[in-house]
Amino acid sequence: MIDRARRLPNAPLARPAGLALGVLADAVLGDPRRGHPVAAFGTVAGTLERRWWADRRGPGVAYAAVLVGGAVGVGVLAERVRHPVARTLLTAAATWTVLGGTSLAAEGTAMAASLRAGDVGAARARLPHLCGRDPSALDPDGLARAALESIAENTADAVVAPLVWGAVAGVPGLLGHRAVNTLDAMVGHRSARHEHFGWACARADDVAGVVPARVSALVTAACAPLVGGRPADAWRAWRRDAPAHPSPNAGPVEASFAGALGLRLGGRTVYPYGVQDRPVLGDGRAPAVADLPRAVRLSRAVSLATAAGAVVVAATQRRP
Repeated sequence: MIDRARRLPNAPLARPAGLALGVLADAVLGDPRRGHPVAAFGTVAGTLERRWWADRRGPGVAYAAVLVGGAVGVGVLAERVRHPVARTLLTAAATWTVLGGTSLAAEGTAMAASLRAGDVGAARARLPHLCGRDPSALDPDGLARAALESIAENTADAVVAPLVWGAVAGVPGLLGHRAVNTLDAMVGHRSARHEHFGWACARADDVAGVVPARVSALVTAACAPLVGGRPADAWRAWRRDAPAHPSPNAGPVEASFAGALGLRLGGRTVYPYGVQDRPVLGDGRAPAVADLPRAVRLSRAVSLATAAGAVVVAATQRRP
């Protein structure tokens, strides 16, 4: 009994089985409709921001450290559970909580339906579900481009990155990455209020996304034939155009999507806090409404391929 108890913490199949179950739960159930843990985390983060905010980097560093450290700490406690079935279920629950692939595909599909129906008002109302751009300044093609670029970026942020971190770091990686990504979305943008306070959250998200963004770009290139594209085009757009993008991680992801879909992304981008002139990504035509379903299919293919790879990596890791 003593030897068996000592072996339980290793539970070599708990992590890959939990990741697989969590991916399945996201595919079948999507995001929890009520009581989403990420929403609860956002509420805590919002309350703490109102109390700690100052127009300096120091308080923002403390803010990021407390919230991300707390999320990682919860993950560490979950990894210390000794029973392998319980650890599998905890990993599955964490994976389901942090993944957003099914909801992302649903939003992209709904946006395409609104635009095909000519309901620009509904499409503008839906865009904030995908990104933080100003929808009032966008026509149907602009809405399609914004949605497509957001599908590309969120495929990396909401699917590939958590799976990569979950494969190599288990529940602490899953929860820690989700905390970093959520805080970046809340305070990491360059608004007047958050340029200094949100600096640490934005930089943490950049660091956490370096490897996953490039994994996403590679998998996107490999999946290009599934949407009528060529891997070579995705690779070329990534290597040639991504370095000019202001985001070190969004650039590779959006450029590889552009190449895989045979489109041209980038250009003038309007946010509530200002306008950015983004570099052109890809050689093709400008995106249209009809391209959104193709982008959703590509996102799903990248998500499935990454999930399979994450399970394999988790199963082959040596853990003390």
